[in-house]
Amino acid sequence: MKFCIAPPDEEARAAAHARWAACAHPLGSLGLLETTLEDIAALTGDADISLTPRTLLVFCADNGVVSQGVTQTGSDVTGIITRGLAQGTATVCLMAGLADCQVVPVDMGVRDFEPFPGVLDRRIGNGTGDITQGPAMTRAQAEQAIRTGMNLAAEAKACGTRLLAAGEMGIGNTTTTSAVAAALLGISPDEAVGRGAGLSDEGLRRKRKAAARALQVNDPNPEDPIDVLAKVGGLDLAGLCGLFLGGAVCRVPVLADGVISAAAALCAVRLAPAAAQAVIATHCSAEPAGKMLLQAIGKRPFITAGMRLGEGTGAVAAIPLLDMACAVYMRGQRFEDCGIPAYQPVGGESCLPL
Repeated sequence: MKFCIAPPDEEARAAAHARWAACAHPLGSLGLLETTLEDIAALTGDADISLTPRTLLVFCADNGVVSQGVTQTGSDVTGIITRGLAQGTATVCLMAGLADCQVVPVDMGVRDFEPFPGVLDRRIGNGTGDITQGPAMTRAQAEQAIRTGMNLAAEAKACGTRLLAAGEMGIGNTTTTSAVAAALLGISPDEAVGRGAGLSDEGLRRKRKAAARALQVNDPNPEDPIDVLAKVGGLDLAGLCGLFLGGAVCRVPVLADGVISAAAALCAVRLAPAAAQAVIATHCSAEPAGKMLLQAIGKRPFITAGMRLGEGTGAVAAIPLLDMACAVYMRGQRFEDCGIPAYQPVGGESCLPL
């Protein structure tokens, strides 16, 4: 697969940096919120930043590894929550309502799922295979899922979306994510596997065993992210990978959620390093691999709240922070407006005038 991604617009980044420097506040005092807006300016090529409208795409799919007892609930919950996403009753919908963010659930392969109003039908399979017994899907299916995510990013851009958020729903997908993370990062499954939705000690042991078995049986090639996704990933992960790639191609920023979307983002960056410019890390998941995945992408999150719910909740939680930063950046008082001499960096650090 080939991806046409333009380099960041460094003139727009410089203009955004200059605008922050003109704001009547200590230089760099909003930290990552400032540099994130500069990154968005560079990605979009425009220092006049708008973050509305915004859309959360929730990629929903089932995972055959659930048969190994690695989850607290059965696969039927994936379909229940997918319908809840469409009805506006799921957790992330309540949060998104406060953040003025549209929620769009996407059926990538929810097991035995019938068409439902408000759910986009992009089914590629009826769930995936049990990765402890063989590959999750074929390579062709993985590529189709990636293209689906890319196409959804393009469709959202065509409809006016200025900010995308990445979400997922799929019972068992922290197990597939752990296997993907272990393969890509070169770490052991024990280092990557966490409790997910709250597994007992025995459940955690089964989950670690399943991830280790999946890697042994399938032997994914860490130099080939599509091979990793096809063998030990999931349709939701592959769709998310495509969303990050599509955001980079279309020059729309994508808010990564937790460990699952971080694994998908790393797949995207391994496929096309330039895709990293579209990835905005919102929070650090409580799952063990969360921090390691973000470090591998070279991203720092601005929320550390021990979250691990999924659905895109961390990504949506970050939107009000970005809105606040954008309000200051676009409409805040300038030094020249209030008669204060502009602050100057001293010794490489921002400081207040004496």
